[in-house]
Amino acid sequence: MEELFLEKTNFENYEDFFQNYKLKVPENFNFSYDVMDVLAQKTPNRRAIVWTNDEGVFHEFSYAEIKRRTDVCAAFFAEKGIGKGDMVMLILQRRYEFWISILALHKLGACVIPATHMLTKEDIVYRNNAASIKGIVAVNAGDIIKHVTDSLPESPSVQVLIGVNPHGFDLANGVKLTGIDGTVYDTPALEAPWVDFVEGCNKVMDDEQNGKELAFKSPANKAARAAINSNSDYMLAYFTSGTTSHPKLVAHDFTYPLGHIVTAKYWQQVKKDGLHLTVADTGWGKAVWGKLYGQLICECAVFVYDYHARFKPIDLIKKIEEYKITSFCAPPTIYRFLIQEDLSGFNLESLEHCSTAGEPLSDEVFNRWKDITGLELREGFGQTETTLSLLNFGNEKVKPGSIGKPAPYYNVVLLNDEGRECEDGEVGEIAFPLKNGKFPGLFCEYYRDAEKTAEVLRDGFYWTGDTAWRDEDGFFWFTGRSDDVIKCSGYRIGTFEVESVLMQHPAVVECAVTAAPDPVRGQVVKATIVLAKGYTGSDELVKDIQTFVKTTTAPYKYPRIVEFVEELPKTISGKIKRRDIREKNK
Repeated sequence: MEELFLEKTNFENYEDFFQNYKLKVPENFNFSYDVMDVLAQKTPNRRAIVWTNDEGVFHEFSYAEIKRRTDVCAAFFAEKGIGKGDMVMLILQRRYEFWISILALHKLGACVIPATHMLTKEDIVYRNNAASIKGIVAVNAGDIIKHVTDSLPESPSVQVLIGVNPHGFDLANGVKLTGIDGTVYDTPALEAPWVDFVEGCNKVMDDEQNGKELAFKSPANKAARAAINSNSDYMLAYFTSGTTSHPKLVAHDFTYPLGHIVTAKYWQQVKKDGLHLTVADTGWGKAVWGKLYGQLICECAVFVYDYHARFKPIDLIKKIEEYKITSFCAPPTIYRFLIQEDLSGFNLESLEHCSTAGEPLSDEVFNRWKDITGLELREGFGQTETTLSLLNFGNEKVKPGSIGKPAPYYNVVLLNDEGRECEDGEVGEIAFPLKNGKFPGLFCEYYRDAEKTAEVLRDGFYWTGDTAWRDEDGFFWFTGRSDDVIKCSGYRIGTFEVESVLMQHPAVVECAVTAAPDPVRGQVVKATIVLAKGYTGSDELVKDIQTFVKTTTAPYKYPRIVEFVEELPKTISGKIKRRDIREKNK
């Protein structure tokens, strides 16, 4: 149904695409109503989401079923007091309830904040207060419920807590499940103030059957729809890591999904009635890049594999073969793992297109994947603050390692330190001109942080903080980040967050966190530490510091490399010269 939102859908080449791609943005656009509910009426039985897990549970959601479930879920949330403009955090890993919840919250006009399951109590407290979060929907796995509960005394805005069973299908918490291998999954029942997701939805259906008036019903007319949201209202927000402050909250409005038509149709090249797989946890922005908006606008079903055991790349290949995935997107780290496997016994003929983003792509990975599948990896570039901003378009020539050419609306330029546009071959900061104002896909602001917003939206540009150079053919080549965010196995890690935790350890008197190159993960976290008096560097101390970081903040942030030094390199004004450390890491 992308033709409803585009003046033109087919393009002869990249130049035609860049010059003539134009969006038609409806008034009061809402993805749940204007896409999902429309498709539920148009093609009710067509598959929309194919979900399975490593317990042998499988379910194929049609558009009609999604409409029914999201209406019920919206009524449940509304009954608990969630409404227009409320901030709701979702910590749901790859549970199908994420899709039901986010679409239901769109219907209410609430603002959704997806989050990783690896957050600790400290992380959650910060996020709750920074966004005045009213509700949290979380999966009852690991220590997630505990960390959220522990955060409550320091989180006065939180009023609604809803728990999801990590096992089975439509099971309430406290119900046992026996897996296909005989494993018994016994998730404990929730304790107040938590309420159960399945029980809450079931109560709504019972109330409806008994003729009781529900807290929410789909809007019956245009005026009712207009009351739910305007295009400029906030729909979605992500906390993104920085190096000199706590995470910033990137706020997107209700037009954001339209920006992902380019992502899905012209980069990932999903097809109508196809099945697309993007490797991403729902706590990260990449999930809505590849598991929701653009794909479903293009009427391509999304495939979700919810696994609980340790991730094994070969399992992805098995799923691609079994479910006949037609398009696949993953960070280069995943492809690096996959090419190390023996794939000769697998039939991957269903795959028609493969894409990648998030980390540098090596020639070795590009060439090996092409040898195995016959498909070229098409790289792209974007940020939490944007949709896809540069891409390798369609089936045009690819230069391995290049992030491609500018996407429509972004009009990418490279600017040097003086704000001058760079010549071909000159490294500069990637920036987007704003002379025509904001467009669908570009963020609105860093929520409640006018200063940080002004730092990047200035002088008529959005300054990305990423650097690149452009060759004579107009292809862009990524070179790094200007703000030191570390990209490790697809995770974005802010150095400031890790340094703040390290400084809480009694052995650490001073530290600097930088990225160190890694052949598998792309980058890993390195901590360069000056020890306090009375401490001596040792393997035991390294392990102790690593464990401390793992238990104080999200585990993926811990430093895999720890170096003890007498002093850190500094400028004359006393600032740590991280560039010197990074050069040493190479």
